[in-house]
Amino acid sequence: MKEFLENLSRYPRFLITVSLGIFFVFFDWIKPLFKNPVTGVAVVGMLIGGFAFLYFTLEAMLGINTL
Repeated sequence: MKEFLENLSRYPRFLITVSLGIFFVFFDWIKPLFKNPVTGVAVVGMLIGGFAFLYFTLEAMLGINTL
């Protein structure tokens, strides 16, 4: 049983490690775009637009009404 609990405790650590790794790789990929102000503004706009699209799509799919 001890081995099972040790193995089970590794999953959250693995999830956090994978999530941080994806974030850092994505950040390293986008970082050079911020050297030019025009592309930096475009990247920020695309990120905000992407999050808004995701938010409104999930809100419509799940039937969440904020009124």
